[in-house]
Amino acid sequence: MVVDGGARASGARGRAGGAGASPPALLPLVLGVLVVLAASAPVVHRYLVAYPQDQWQVDLEVYREAGRSLLLGRPVYEVVTEVPQLLPFTYPTFSAVLAVPLALLPWGAAGWVWTGVQLALLWLVVGLAFRPLLARGGRWAPLAQGVITGACVWISPVGENVRFGQVNLVLVSLCLLDLVRGAEGVRLGRFRVRWPRGALVGVAVAVKLTPGVFLVHFAITRQWRELRNAVVAAAGVTVATFLLAPEASLEFWTSALLNPDRLGPNAGSSNQSIRGFLLRLYLADGTTTALWALVAAVAAAAGFAVARRMHRCGSTVGEVAACGLVAVLVSPVSWLHHLVWGVVVLGALAGDGRERRRVVVALVATAGLWVAWPWWGANLLASGAVPVPLARAVQSGDLWWACLALVALARVVARPAGEPRGVSRSHGLHGG
Repeated sequence: MVVDGGARASGARGRAGGAGASPPALLPLVLGVLVVLAASAPVVHRYLVAYPQDQWQVDLEVYREAGRSLLLGRPVYEVVTEVPQLLPFTYPTFSAVLAVPLALLPWGAAGWVWTGVQLALLWLVVGLAFRPLLARGGRWAPLAQGVITGACVWISPVGENVRFGQVNLVLVSLCLLDLVRGAEGVRLGRFRVRWPRGALVGVAVAVKLTPGVFLVHFAITRQWRELRNAVVAAAGVTVATFLLAPEASLEFWTSALLNPDRLGPNAGSSNQSIRGFLLRLYLADGTTTALWALVAAVAAAAGFAVARRMHRCGSTVGEVAACGLVAVLVSPVSWLHHLVWGVVVLGALAGDGRERRRVVVALVATAGLWVAWPWWGANLLASGAVPVPLARAVQSGDLWWACLALVALARVVARPAGEPRGVSRSHGLHGG
């Protein structure tokens, strides 16, 4: 990562323009932040104030205990959280290293701090995914960003991330920031911070293995430099972590990674991957495994084809969205909160908001993410109010949403085959 101090001319212009900034110039940003805080207040109250203590931030507790294990010299992958959850740490050891600051905070404070971090990351993801649309707001773009972020707080996957204190928004932010801004970097005050495009994807892979789908995508689309940077970053971080915590790292790569039972009941409603759906059919184990291998291979081929099409037509956000959906579909376990990639999908579908069809599809997709399909389906199963096949279908609603989202990206966002790259049917397709 490079801090470019050479952009002093543009930095000077930024300082000259910002030195005399009046309070009204900050008004859209202040209003945008207030909108996010107001919109998220009921969700935060539900999951951080009114929620039972034995279910409070249960996944954050897993991360925090892993960080504490490193500090205390305990076996990272043998410690489980307190009753009634008894959850083990299941992620690469680098995630435990990143959790050390949370381990230094009091438990109650850690939940609130991490929720604040998640809301800030959601703000970032919305700013990147909806950039063409927000650009039309001019100086009021921060307010528009706040409105969209506030709306996204209420979709099911984001709420589930807040509920559990999950890490998915970190992964989405790293991958989206890398592909959308990797060439230009980001400005922090008078400096511009740059990094090798692909490196942040590598860091995301070191945090959790599911972003590894981007490595496959880089290879398919012959983005060799990005692939090299991602592999070097992931390997470098992993090796550094091994030197820092060799016993825990060895345990992860030789034992914990190979034990799917550590992830909990894979057939439960929360698992919205293809494998989760097949497990809920309760077929013979061999049949389930064979079907999963076949269907997952088809889904991966289709998903990577869509991602490749997004790359060719210049929709970087659509490229990230398609890869994220592939991760959700083909992973052995994809919990409800993994579908936070859906925020990126919504941004890709909306584009710059000038094409009515894309806006309508984005709104319909938003409504689909608002419904907690797995819990609704589980309740229908328990009540017996509808036939079991229908209840099972509803129970896997997030899975069907991911499949339909891939179709929507291919049909609504991408240009017809043969249209020259760099020419957009709608304004601002690049990045959208």
